[in-house]
Amino acid sequence: MLDFEYKMPVNLIFGRGKTALAGEVCKRYGKKVLIVTGKNSTKKTGLLYRVTDYLEQAGLKYVVFDKVEQNPLTTTVAAGVAVAKAENCDVVLGLGGGSPMDAAKGIAFSFVNAGDISEYIFGKLGNGALPLVLITTTAGTGSEADSIAVLTNPLTKDKKALKSRYIYPQASIIDPELMTTIPPKIIAATGFDALCHAIEAYLSKKSHPISDVIALKTMAMIAENLPTVYQNPGDIAAWEQVALANTLGGMVLDTAGATLAHGMEHPLSGLLDIVHGQGLAALTVSIMEYTYLSATEKCKDIAVALGEDVSGLSVEEAAAKSVVAIQKLLQRIDLTVTLHELAVSERDLDWLANNALETMKHAIGNHPKVPDLNEIKAIYKNCL
Repeated sequence: MLDFEYKMPVNLIFGRGKTALAGEVCKRYGKKVLIVTGKNSTKKTGLLYRVTDYLEQAGLKYVVFDKVEQNPLTTTVAAGVAVAKAENCDVVLGLGGGSPMDAAKGIAFSFVNAGDISEYIFGKLGNGALPLVLITTTAGTGSEADSIAVLTNPLTKDKKALKSRYIYPQASIIDPELMTTIPPKIIAATGFDALCHAIEAYLSKKSHPISDVIALKTMAMIAENLPTVYQNPGDIAAWEQVALANTLGGMVLDTAGATLAHGMEHPLSGLLDIVHGQGLAALTVSIMEYTYLSATEKCKDIAVALGEDVSGLSVEEAAAKSVVAIQKLLQRIDLTVTLHELAVSERDLDWLANNALETMKHAIGNHPKVPDLNEIKAIYKNCL
């Protein structure tokens, strides 16, 4: 019996050069813009100054909040809200990769909803948000296409997502030209994050026919084009495919949800400020080894989507090829890494396993094979 819901209310504006529409788009929603961005990259590339020019040309005022970390903090969101209120901003523009976009979502939400945003992350309901426009500069998180903002509490080290219908952006601009200046290490890490979104959404207990079709297409696009842009960041045609796959990955993550890889990675980057995509790379092979016999048909499909030939193999042998396919892709983008290389030690494992079950229970329970505490700890140990 088919039984599912799918909602995608974001106006996606996709194409080369579409960043020039920033002023026109923001003008639909307000008169003074809080630009939320990272500390360096949009300044180094000149993108921030291009965007402020577009806003000025549209007759908009703006203020820049450029304090966002690679794993954005709840305290940073609070600081951004204070600036937005002091400056009487009425629209939020997130400019950058997943971190600035998630921080922008948190600021837009907290502007309207009183109290610590952590209360809402852990279940308190909200009521509205400032209008939100996003311009993504990386192809990894899919935040431009979902209702999720991942934030870390610096006191508890809990890294968890706020999920609220109020933080769907009104509009998102996806301009592949912005991605041609990304350093190769960031291309690899963010691209693998996008792949994990599709893989996890496909394995999810909440997957449905629409998310399955999109997820498989996303995997194939990333497998074919991510190594190309990693080797040649100026290949704009390949970037179009990776950028679109990233947005599609955000869409399926939003509807089907994350599973074990994100459930186990968030404690890593919450505790140690690890680059999210690198943490996923260290975990995913072992997680797929743990999983494939419990979801053979789907893991077979993943193997095929990632380019493996499974003809003549049993379904179990074909499913095992999903592990091989992921290993090959990681090698092609120089992202084969261990948790030890990411500064994780065996003494961290108890905290990580307990935190995963405490803060990411929804994602872990969404996996086709649900591990207990000892199994989670064993997977972490295997990845050291």
